[in-house]
Amino acid sequence: MPYLYRAPGPQKHPVPKDARITHSSGQSFEQLRQECAQKGVLFEDPDFPANNSSLFYSERPQIPFVWKRPGFWQHSEWLDVVIDDRLPTFKDRLIFLHSADHSEFWSALLEKAYAKLNGSYEALKGGSTIEAMEDFTGGVAETFATKEAPENFYEILEKALKRGSLVGCSIDIRNAAESEARTPFGLIKGHAYSVTGIDQVNFRGQKMELIRVRNPWGQVEWTGSWSDSSSEWRSVGPAEQKRLCHTALDDGEFWMAFRDFKAHFDKVEICNLTPDALEEDALHKWEVTVHQGSWVRGSTAGGCRNFLDTFWTNPQIKLSLTEKDEGQEDCTFLVALMQKDRRKLKRFGADMLTIGYAIYQSPGKDEHLNKDFFRYHASQARSKTFINLREVSDRFKLPPGEYILIPSTFEPHQEADFCLRIFSEKKAITQDMDGDVDIDLPEPLKPTPAGQETEEEPQFRALFEQVAGEDMEVTAEELEYVLNAVLSKKKDLQFKKLSLISCKNIISLMDTSGNGKLEFGEFKAFWDKLKTWTNLFLQFDADKSGTMSSYELRTALKAAGFQLSHHLLQLVVLRYADEGLQLGFDDFLNCLVRLENASRVFQALSTKNEDKEFIHLNINEFINLTMNI
Repeated sequence: MPYLYRAPGPQKHPVPKDARITHSSGQSFEQLRQECAQKGVLFEDPDFPANNSSLFYSERPQIPFVWKRPGFWQHSEWLDVVIDDRLPTFKDRLIFLHSADHSEFWSALLEKAYAKLNGSYEALKGGSTIEAMEDFTGGVAETFATKEAPENFYEILEKALKRGSLVGCSIDIRNAAESEARTPFGLIKGHAYSVTGIDQVNFRGQKMELIRVRNPWGQVEWTGSWSDSSSEWRSVGPAEQKRLCHTALDDGEFWMAFRDFKAHFDKVEICNLTPDALEEDALHKWEVTVHQGSWVRGSTAGGCRNFLDTFWTNPQIKLSLTEKDEGQEDCTFLVALMQKDRRKLKRFGADMLTIGYAIYQSPGKDEHLNKDFFRYHASQARSKTFINLREVSDRFKLPPGEYILIPSTFEPHQEADFCLRIFSEKKAITQDMDGDVDIDLPEPLKPTPAGQETEEEPQFRALFEQVAGEDMEVTAEELEYVLNAVLSKKKDLQFKKLSLISCKNIISLMDTSGNGKLEFGEFKAFWDKLKTWTNLFLQFDADKSGTMSSYELRTALKAAGFQLSHHLLQLVVLRYADEGLQLGFDDFLNCLVRLENASRVFQALSTKNEDKEFIHLNINEFINLTMNI
């Protein structure tokens, strides 16, 4: 039968009903189970077959593994991961995660679901405690070096534990020989401890800060002050000891003075749980907002601030901090940037990218900030470093106000999908600055009334008559000839010849009669557009090479009246930019013609509904529309 592994959390709090199905069949766990029951067969998972491809991606195993039957949160969304119950074994023993009791299989099935989610068992190799804490809770993690921790570190840990966050701590090792070595005070180096409590007691007339730590071994404890049998407890009353659950058992859990904790442990990792992973009666919950995005080469993969020419093209998220922390003047929030699916992509040679982010004071405009803004303004905060980890997270305190958050890779032109999560003590409002489309087209030019022609008009009419011939209409071939002849004489414009397809697109845009040719008025209207678009191209062809960078396309299109979403911009770059991320004049012209054509058709066919515009088409109308733009 199929097994369903769901990302664990308190059993009282079920996984949301809208968890996304990940099985290729499109069926949910319940549907798959029902199908197997009706057919009377055991489930075999075609998405994660019981063969070597699910074990390794970089090597061919020499051991003949046998798969036997015993008898999942990712990127800010809960997932149903469906697996069968066949497990890889050698000589009748499980070869990966297993329980001490050989008849217990939950841990191995859990591992299989995690391996399927990441593509193979080998993809699970390496990593950190932080990754596991996040993947199995849906939380967001942050790391503190205890020797460099902020002054309010005690309060940070206290708040974290009140919110139900998972807290771990460890002692660094300098070499492999130190791994699992015991210190003079009974602590184990390189060992993953958990923090289970934090409190204060009255000790000889003063408040003493204490912290409770647990060794997962269930034995081997701290032997310094405030350890289970230390003399300090004699100064604490029975009621206080009971409140702190103090016992003198060698159960692996112990109290120690907070100052000793900071002196003896080197690293603390906090996994802050999202509201949907906490029990309903939790005292405190983080407010969380999530943004999914992509860095796409040529449009939104701008790199860090070191690369000013492209940095501004990265995705931009507006963050509004409106409520101060209780009793404070600032707003506390945590930003976590995660690059997605890098383990799954290992088999294709993908490594972790070096990632980070910067936070700027917003100038108050609801638009994508341009290059000049970053040339003259410094960031208000940023990630501690750009690093090649799956996730980079940091905690900040800033005054209430509006900020622009920019996630990026360190180097430009590097592609990846990312998930950006913002945790705040009070509700924060976020807005994607690249998600809206806004088209501002000029009104179509009206024919010049008789007797009001400009000095240029007779000359232009003579050119038209020369090109059009007796029928007084211009075909695509005739348009191609005249445009290339005229544009080749412009000394400030370096360009390759316009293609016939470009001229056909132009006629499709300007032809109001539908005969596939341009009359004089249509030809004149396009000529005026061409002069505007040519000047735009020259403005963004900074080195006069006859091409413009795809990263400049966003600004050039906006100047022409087209504000595109990041997704549309990515599609435009993929279609019109070359391998060097450059657009020639023909590409730029084609892009503008297609955009204006599509926009004018939408305006003509759209209807308004609740301040939003829609078009309704049948299949004939849709195909006819797509063939004409």
